[in-house]
Amino acid sequence: MEEKLRRELVMLLSGGNAHMSLKDATSDFPKSWMNKAAPNVEYTFWQLLEHIRIGQKDILDYILQKNYKPLEWPKDYWPVAGVKASTQMWNKTLESIQSDNKKLLKLVTDKKLNLFKLCPNNQTILHELITIADHLSYHLGEFAILRQVAKNWDRKHK
Repeated sequence: MEEKLRRELVMLLSGGNAHMSLKDATSDFPKSWMNKAAPNVEYTFWQLLEHIRIGQKDILDYILQKNYKPLEWPKDYWPVAGVKASTQMWNKTLESIQSDNKKLLKLVTDKKLNLFKLCPNNQTILHELITIADHLSYHLGEFAILRQVAKNWDRKHK
Protein backbone atom coordinates (compact mmCIF):
# COMPACT_ATOMS: atom_id res chain seq x y z
CA MET A 1 0.00 0.00 0.00
CA GLU A 2 2.78 2.43 0.91
CA GLU A 3 4.56 1.73 -2.39
CA LYS A 4 1.38 2.64 -4.27
CA LEU A 5 1.11 5.86 -2.24
CA ARG A 6 4.68 6.76 -3.17
CA ARG A 7 3.94 6.14 -6.86
CA GLU A 8 0.89 8.39 -6.64
CA LEU A 9 2.99 11.13 -5.00
CA VAL A 10 5.58 10.86 -7.75
CA MET A 11 2.86 11.33 -10.37
CA LEU A 12 1.37 14.24 -8.44
CA LEU A 13 4.73 16.02 -8.02
CA SER A 14 5.78 15.34 -11.62
CA GLY A 15 2.84 17.02 -13.31
CA GLY A 16 0.76 15.43 -15.98
CA ASN A 17 -2.57 13.67 -15.62
CA ALA A 18 -4.84 16.50 -14.49
CA HIS A 19 -1.92 18.83 -13.75
CA MET A 20 0.13 20.86 -16.18
CA SER A 21 3.89 20.47 -15.97
CA LEU A 22 6.27 23.39 -15.50
CA LYS A 23 7.68 22.70 -18.96
CA ASP A 24 4.22 22.81 -20.56
CA ALA A 25 3.27 26.02 -18.77
CA THR A 26 6.47 27.85 -19.68
CA SER A 27 7.21 26.46 -23.14
CA ASP A 28 7.66 29.11 -25.82
CA PHE A 29 7.24 31.86 -23.24
CA PRO A 30 8.08 35.22 -24.85
CA LYS A 31 10.98 36.67 -22.84
CA SER A 32 9.65 40.16 -23.55
CA TRP A 33 6.85 39.30 -21.08
CA MET A 34 8.90 38.01 -18.13
CA ASN A 35 8.81 41.38 -16.34
CA LYS A 36 5.27 42.26 -17.38
CA ALA A 37 2.04 41.47 -15.61
CA ALA A 38 -1.18 40.29 -17.17
CA PRO A 39 -4.01 42.86 -17.07
CA ASN A 40 -5.24 43.62 -13.53
CA VAL A 41 -2.49 41.52 -11.90
CA GLU A 42 -0.02 43.01 -9.42
CA TYR A 43 2.91 40.68 -10.13
CA THR A 44 4.90 39.75 -13.20
CA PHE A 45 5.20 36.33 -14.78
CA TRP A 46 8.72 35.96 -13.37
CA GLN A 47 7.55 37.00 -9.89
CA LEU A 48 4.89 34.28 -10.02
CA LEU A 49 7.45 31.64 -10.97
CA GLU A 50 9.80 32.92 -8.28
CA HIS A 51 6.95 32.62 -5.75
CA ILE A 52 6.51 28.98 -6.81
CA ARG A 53 10.26 28.42 -6.36
CA ILE A 54 10.38 30.05 -2.93
CA GLY A 55 7.35 28.15 -1.61
CA GLN A 56 8.60 24.79 -2.86
CA LYS A 57 12.11 25.42 -1.48
CA ASP A 58 10.72 26.51 1.87
CA ILE A 59 8.76 23.29 2.37
CA LEU A 60 11.68 21.20 1.15
CA ASP A 61 13.93 22.96 3.68
CA TYR A 62 11.28 22.47 6.35
CA ILE A 63 11.27 18.72 5.73
CA LEU A 64 15.06 18.35 5.47
CA GLN A 65 16.64 20.87 7.84
CA LYS A 66 16.85 20.22 11.54
CA ASN A 67 17.40 23.94 12.28
CA TYR A 68 14.80 25.24 9.87
CA LYS A 69 14.06 28.96 10.16
CA PRO A 70 10.55 29.87 9.00
CA LEU A 71 10.01 32.54 6.40
CA GLU A 72 7.80 35.53 7.13
CA TRP A 73 4.46 35.44 5.33
CA PRO A 74 3.86 36.98 2.86
CA LYS A 75 7.01 39.10 2.58
CA ASP A 76 9.56 36.32 2.21
CA TYR A 77 7.47 34.25 -0.20
CA TRP A 78 7.63 36.75 -3.06
CA PRO A 79 10.60 38.49 -4.68
CA VAL A 80 11.21 42.09 -3.73
CA ALA A 81 8.77 44.35 -5.56
CA GLY A 82 10.25 46.15 -8.51
CA VAL A 83 13.05 43.65 -9.17
CA LYS A 84 13.37 43.05 -12.88
CA ALA A 85 14.48 39.59 -13.89
CA SER A 86 17.16 39.04 -16.49
CA THR A 87 17.01 36.05 -18.81
CA GLN A 88 19.62 34.46 -16.56
CA MET A 89 17.38 34.99 -13.49
CA TRP A 90 14.38 33.58 -15.37
CA ASN A 91 16.35 30.48 -16.33
CA LYS A 92 17.76 30.08 -12.81
CA THR A 93 14.25 30.23 -11.33
CA LEU A 94 13.03 27.50 -13.69
CA GLU A 95 16.14 25.37 -13.10
CA SER A 96 15.77 25.73 -9.32
CA ILE A 97 12.12 24.68 -9.40
CA GLN A 98 13.08 21.60 -11.43
CA SER A 99 16.10 20.80 -9.25
CA ASP A 100 14.13 21.05 -6.01
CA ASN A 101 11.35 18.99 -7.55
CA LYS A 102 13.89 16.23 -8.30
CA LYS A 103 14.97 16.35 -4.64
CA LEU A 104 11.34 15.96 -3.60
CA LEU A 105 10.91 12.98 -5.93
CA LYS A 106 14.03 11.40 -4.47
CA LEU A 107 12.61 11.91 -0.97
CA VAL A 108 9.29 10.36 -1.93
CA THR A 109 10.96 7.26 -3.35
CA ASP A 110 13.24 6.81 -0.31
CA LYS A 111 11.60 3.91 1.52
CA LYS A 112 13.47 4.89 4.70
CA LEU A 113 11.50 8.13 4.85
CA ASN A 114 8.44 7.78 7.05
CA LEU A 115 5.76 9.71 5.18
CA PHE A 116 3.65 9.78 8.34
CA LYS A 117 6.33 11.28 10.57
CA LEU A 118 5.06 14.39 12.31
CA CYS A 119 6.77 17.69 11.59
CA PRO A 120 7.02 20.44 14.23
CA ASN A 121 3.70 21.92 13.00
CA ASN A 122 2.00 18.58 13.79
CA GLN A 123 1.48 17.89 10.09
CA THR A 124 2.96 14.81 8.47
CA ILE A 125 5.66 14.81 5.81
CA LEU A 126 2.94 13.43 3.52
CA HIS A 127 0.84 16.53 4.20
CA GLU A 128 3.79 18.80 3.36
CA LEU A 129 4.44 16.93 0.09
CA ILE A 130 0.80 17.23 -0.91
CA THR A 131 0.93 20.94 -0.04
CA ILE A 132 3.87 21.39 -2.42
CA ALA A 133 2.05 19.57 -5.22
CA ASP A 134 -1.11 21.59 -4.56
CA HIS A 135 0.79 24.90 -4.55
CA LEU A 136 2.64 24.01 -7.74
CA SER A 137 -0.43 22.89 -9.67
CA TYR A 138 -2.47 25.89 -8.49
CA HIS A 139 0.10 28.45 -9.58
CA LEU A 140 1.04 26.70 -12.84
CA GLY A 141 -2.64 26.76 -13.75
CA GLU A 142 -2.70 30.44 -12.84
CA PHE A 143 0.41 31.03 -14.97
CA ALA A 144 -1.27 29.35 -17.96
CA ILE A 145 -4.48 31.33 -17.58
CA LEU A 146 -2.54 34.59 -17.23
CA ARG A 147 -0.69 33.74 -20.44
CA GLN A 148 -4.06 33.36 -22.18
CA VAL A 149 -5.33 36.64 -20.74
CA ALA A 150 -2.13 38.42 -21.77
CA LYS A 151 -2.38 36.81 -25.22
CA ASN A 152 1.18 35.55 -25.11
CA TRP A 153 0.26 31.91 -25.61
CA ASP A 154 -0.46 30.56 -29.05
CA ARG A 155 -3.58 28.60 -29.89
CA LYS A 156 -1.96 25.14 -29.68
CA HIS A 157 -2.02 25.39 -25.86
CA LYS A 158 -5.80 25.74 -25.48
